[in-house]
Amino acid sequence: MTRVPNLRWWIAGLLAAATALNYLDRQNLPVVVTELQKSIPLTDRQFSELQSLFLLAYGLMYAGGGRILDVLGTRASYAVMIAWWSLANMMHGLVTGVLGLGTAHFLLGVGEGGGFPGSAKAVSEWFPARERSFAFGLFNTGSSVGALIAPPMIAGIVLWLNWRWVFFITGVLGLVWVPAWLRLYEVPGKHRLITQGEWEYIENSLPIAEKAGPCIPWLSLLGFHQVWGLCGAKFLSDSAWYFFIFWLPKYLADVRHLNINEIGYYAWIPYAFAGAGSLVGGWLSSFLIRRGLSLDVSRKIALGISASLMPTSLLISESPLSLVIVFFSMAMFGHQFWSTILQTLAADMFPSTTVGSVSGLLGAVGSFGGMLFNLLVGALLTAYHSYAIVFLISGVLHPASYIMILLVVRRIKLLVGADH
Repeated sequence: MTRVPNLRWWIAGLLAAATALNYLDRQNLPVVVTELQKSIPLTDRQFSELQSLFLLAYGLMYAGGGRILDVLGTRASYAVMIAWWSLANMMHGLVTGVLGLGTAHFLLGVGEGGGFPGSAKAVSEWFPARERSFAFGLFNTGSSVGALIAPPMIAGIVLWLNWRWVFFITGVLGLVWVPAWLRLYEVPGKHRLITQGEWEYIENSLPIAEKAGPCIPWLSLLGFHQVWGLCGAKFLSDSAWYFFIFWLPKYLADVRHLNINEIGYYAWIPYAFAGAGSLVGGWLSSFLIRRGLSLDVSRKIALGISASLMPTSLLISESPLSLVIVFFSMAMFGHQFWSTILQTLAADMFPSTTVGSVSGLLGAVGSFGGMLFNLLVGALLTAYHSYAIVFLISGVLHPASYIMILLVVRRIKLLVGADH
């Protein structure tokens, strides 16, 4: 049997592909909404409620999916999740009213909620700390790739066929990914394609506590003040992110008066910068560790730089279209830079047996923050018919999150066996 050199990076690439599909599928509705409204009328408030339904299910499954991954294992659990969300995505193309959209979007959230904790657990099983933030950055780049290709791809499908085919075609792509995952993924100790050298490298690089630590119970996780700090930071920062990704196409249509073809032309640019942010964030933190800085300092430097970029969103409302795209791009670059490091902290601070649970908890809290903020966005737009106050709030959430990490999380280190 032929062994595959550097197999862990092939697995990281497969995780990036899954994340790209995850974000492609969730961007279908925001991008086609102006076309969909021609057959299914939607108000701003109803659109915010649809996104909040998705985030409610996404958050619940993010937490529950993390525990499922820890109990049943990464390989089988991830395959079921992506098959589920692909079928739920296709269901959108069959609906005829707002109720059907709500049902399909809720089911989409149920499936997609396990994606990020699954990727986090896979990274914790295959990558030591010095490579982990870059691996996180690589698979997190998939989210930006999916969102990046969504506007032009979806616009092309709508113009060529109609909005319903967007959901059918993208759903099939996810179903194609499942057999590839089942064929390639297994933990290093059981993988038939791993080389002896890579297996020894992984085994010798992961601390004993990280490889074989106990699966910490849910209630015990809440006893760590670091978990509360991470949850607070995730709650605030993800609220801004979900606003940017869900409302950018609608903002360009409603405020800047772009049609579906023009949205496809412009809207991919901020997502391209978001992908760059994932890679730069993961690379920078790993680079700082290689230069001799501690894990704690390297992660905090990267988080501070990324948080400082987010207030540029305050300039969007009063800017011409060209600068609107620039400021959206800077904000989305900053968030994905931030998100790559924040997601890495769960694997930095907890053993792989618990990473799925911690990542799931963080993702759930972030999704609930996004859910509540989406409802607030719908209410503010209905009341004031202006995005200015929404951009103002979005611009300060990441700096507030960074302060919370400094004050509550404090030192970033492996916590098993430590006082908390």
